[in-house]
Amino acid sequence: MPVAAEAPAIEPAQWWRSAVIYQVYIRSFADGDGDGLGDIAGVRSRLGHLAALGVDALWINPWYPSPMADAGYDVVDYRAVAPEFGTLTEAEALVEDAHRHGLRVILDIVPNHTSDRHPWFQEALATGPGSAARRRYLFRPGQGPEGDRPPNDWRSVFGGPAWTRVAEPDGSPGEWYLHLFAPQQPDLNWEHPQVRSDFEQTLRFWFDRGVDGFRIDVATALVKQDGLPDLGLDAEELLAPPDRQDHPHWDRDEVHDIYRSWRAIADSYTEPRVFVAEAWLDRPDRLARYVRPDELHTAFNFDFLRAPWRAADLRAAVDRSTTHLGTVGAPATWVLSNHDVARHVSRYGRPQSHRPVHSLAEIGTEPVDPALGRRRARAAALLMLSLPGGAYVYQGEELGLEEVEDLPEEVLQDPVWHRSGHRDRGRDGCRVPLPWEGDAPPFGFSPATAAKRPWLPQPDGWRRLTAAAQTGDTGSTLELYRSALRIRRAHPALGDGGMRWLPAPEGVLLIARDPGFVCAVNLSADDFALPAHETSLLASGPLRGQLLPPDTAAWLAT
Repeated sequence: MPVAAEAPAIEPAQWWRSAVIYQVYIRSFADGDGDGLGDIAGVRSRLGHLAALGVDALWINPWYPSPMADAGYDVVDYRAVAPEFGTLTEAEALVEDAHRHGLRVILDIVPNHTSDRHPWFQEALATGPGSAARRRYLFRPGQGPEGDRPPNDWRSVFGGPAWTRVAEPDGSPGEWYLHLFAPQQPDLNWEHPQVRSDFEQTLRFWFDRGVDGFRIDVATALVKQDGLPDLGLDAEELLAPPDRQDHPHWDRDEVHDIYRSWRAIADSYTEPRVFVAEAWLDRPDRLARYVRPDELHTAFNFDFLRAPWRAADLRAAVDRSTTHLGTVGAPATWVLSNHDVARHVSRYGRPQSHRPVHSLAEIGTEPVDPALGRRRARAAALLMLSLPGGAYVYQGEELGLEEVEDLPEEVLQDPVWHRSGHRDRGRDGCRVPLPWEGDAPPFGFSPATAAKRPWLPQPDGWRRLTAAAQTGDTGSTLELYRSALRIRRAHPALGDGGMRWLPAPEGVLLIARDPGFVCAVNLSADDFALPAHETSLLASGPLRGQLLPPDTAAWLAT
């Protein structure tokens, strides 16, 4: 029976080993100025909600100037704030406000690519083939006598080829540039010393303003193989990369040198800054390489996120993660949802197969049962928060929000929708603005005097799920999260450390953590008799005496 490796004792300064961090998708968190788009003023106005929830930090999705071809992941200026979100002065005030609330702040950094409006790329277009400006990106001549075919067969994550041909300054058809994502997101050349030095300056710019760390977008993709060889595949997908050795643009060994230099910068501060990697990898042993002691601090556990609601699959994901991360002394970082995947209420509210899923396209056409999904999601929250290491909570998860699957086509903005020929609805359904209060949209997301509606429409049914409606309701998902985070912070067994599995029947997970804590999760179809314990600390749903109903979890003091 696999047992998670015992983690070494930690110093108080290593807060990130046990932290619960709340993801703020800034466009959809809170709108302070009434333009229908979330902003820094909105985040500042709701910091009390995060402090009362009991999280340790917030991660904010990109707030940099951007044409928004990919919701801010196409950056024009990494050391500024987009006017629609606020000003640099407001950003600095937000960091100070958060620190006064006892919350640390993590920003998003996007190092694989810039916007095509970035000054560097505009210079590259203007100066032509062979110029120094083009060497910051990956420009190549096309194949064929006329150069009218892409340089290789790589595919964009968002659909279609990963290459776009440019018109040269004289108007003639010219070179092609690589973009593993949208054409508006040209990939940078990380072999270029100026690219490396510029990002190091960006890290210091924000660290000097009190920012506590960064989430690294597409952390595995920065380095490409010399010669850019063909893949020999018809399609590529970021969130389910092939299990392939020596891949030409995912998980190259050379990327680790970049993160060693970043770690040295983070460690140079009196209170060291931290990093979390977005690294979609099929192999946990490869993921562990990113969180070695001289590299990044943490990496999201997407293996756990994608696991179906089945005891054996979840247990296997936990074992793989803790075993491999334990070899490098790194904590696991658990996550159930984020801005790139269908909300887990909607993933769990359908018949479960053994196939890992994360997107609407993978879920299929089976109708969702939101009540079932919410019941399972509540149990999953107690499971996740009982595991050793840290965790991330995606905004709205604490309210039990489901994926909005029926958004009108005319409001969809995700490049996945457009690049797939309108076959894949993309990620907008998990990005719908939060419901805070009231009986009708915008549910307090925007001020009552707002001039515009929220950028994506909210379901009328969310009136029952607003933060105000759930506050004080002991049976609500919000109060469950508040109770769980309060217990987790106070209980000596929880957070970083070791764990062991206790014997349990098929379909049940029993996790013991010392001293004196057991988490029981019933994923079977039958009631489960709880093991001997002194008291029940918390349950995700009503117990039947000493029986744990299906799709329910309980925290026990032993």
